[in-house]
Amino acid sequence: MFERLREICQLNGASGDEARVREFIRSHIHADEVFTDNLGSLIVFKKGRKTPKHKIMFAAHMDEVGFMITDIDENGFLGFDAVGGINPAVALGRGMVLESGAFGVVGTKAIHQQSTEERGKVPDFGEFYIDIGASSREAAEKLAPRGSYAYFDADFFEFGGGFVKGKAIDDRAGCLIMMDMINGDPEYDAWYAFTVQEEVGTRGARAAAFTVNPDIAIVLETTTACDIAGTSGAKRVCELGKGAVVSYMDRSTVYDRGLYSLAFDTAKANGIAVQTKTLVAGGNDSGAIHISAGGVRTCAISVPCRYLHSPSCVIRMSDFEAIKALAEKMLSAVGEL
Repeated sequence: MFERLREICQLNGASGDEARVREFIRSHIHADEVFTDNLGSLIVFKKGRKTPKHKIMFAAHMDEVGFMITDIDENGFLGFDAVGGINPAVALGRGMVLESGAFGVVGTKAIHQQSTEERGKVPDFGEFYIDIGASSREAAEKLAPRGSYAYFDADFFEFGGGFVKGKAIDDRAGCLIMMDMINGDPEYDAWYAFTVQEEVGTRGARAAAFTVNPDIAIVLETTTACDIAGTSGAKRVCELGKGAVVSYMDRSTVYDRGLYSLAFDTAKANGIAVQTKTLVAGGNDSGAIHISAGGVRTCAISVPCRYLHSPSCVIRMSDFEAIKALAEKMLSAVGEL
């Protein structure tokens, strides 16, 4: 499973540039109906052994955070901005790979040329540039035209006791789980939406939910874990190694209480490790899905992840396996409602 997760996470696909991820998923699934909507989300139907009373949809987003080239100076240095919510501190000094395949490094004014005030704060993206070794604007434009994308050039590896580090685990982990569900032998019919542009406002999910028009949706995500030094109590949010995270509320959704309870009951009945978020924060595709059409009963099940939206997202494989197991069991549980 690690190798398959590595393969899909290493694909580059920021919001609006998901084609590589979409084609990878499409070429690795076997379903009864597959189509791409006008925004680029991949919509899939998989026939199960039974037809549920309610239309069920699972959702996970294909896009990751990334960068877009916005300017090129006369010396060939690239101005850029973030696509999605990225802390500028995680970009400085990082290696980048451009949409063209060229490599570069994020730089800013040298520390010995900074004022005391400048040294005391992290520069914003407007003060950064990407150095691709170009000698002129014309040379740089051939490799990085305005509007093209740049991505973290990040290793993907295992460490410690089953920990994994890499980019784009948010939300390729959810995509991989849905791929396995589609390629398996599900008990009930279900729709699966591999959505676009979640990181810039859950746009793909809004359109996909109107297309599928489900009664019940289960969103498979990653969520911020703050189980690190210097945090305690509710501020830890959730913890690696304690299983699937089922949310009761975030900044965009108050989740269906019946589905929230059903997820916990299903996990406990099947010996699956489960926990909840202890802080109301963030949001995901649920925010768009649950208010689409006439309203959709929605549940979110997430992988706890440290250092989200960085080149060094960290999860624990045991949590990933717990979410995979819970998602499969929830299909049966929801199908029986």
